[in-house]
Amino acid sequence: QVQLVESGGGLVQPGGSLRLSCVASTNIFNFNMGWYRQGPGKERDLVATITSGSRTNYAESVKGRFFISRDNAKNTVYLQMNGLKPEDTAVYYCNTVRAFLSWGQGTQVTVSS
Repeated sequence: QVQLVESGGGLVQPGGSLRLSCVASTNIFNFNMGWYRQGPGKERDLVATITSGSRTNYAESVKGRFFISRDNAKNTVYLQMNGLKPEDTAVYYCNTVRAFLSWGQGTQVTVSS
C-alpha cells in the first residue's frame, strides 16, 4: 500500500510563503498528482495538479500564487504557496488526481496575523 506523507505546513502571516512536500513510499512517476485542501467545515477540494509530464493546472482561487512541482527521483511532489491569505487556512493533502491512494495525515496551514 502506497503511503503519502505531507509536511511543511505551519503558521504564517498573510502575504507569507510556505513550501509543502509530499513524499510517496513508492515510485509515482507515472501518476498525475494533485494537492488538495480541506478548510474548517468545508469539503476537500483539489487546488493544484501536475501530470506525469509535468503539465500543471490550478484552481482559480490559487492561480498565480501557488505552484506545484515534482521530483520523480525523490518520489516527491511540492506545493510552493506565495501571497498566502487567511482563506488558504486548511489541512493540505496530496494524492493522485483521482484520489485512489490512501490519504496521508495532511499538513496544517494556518494563515493569520
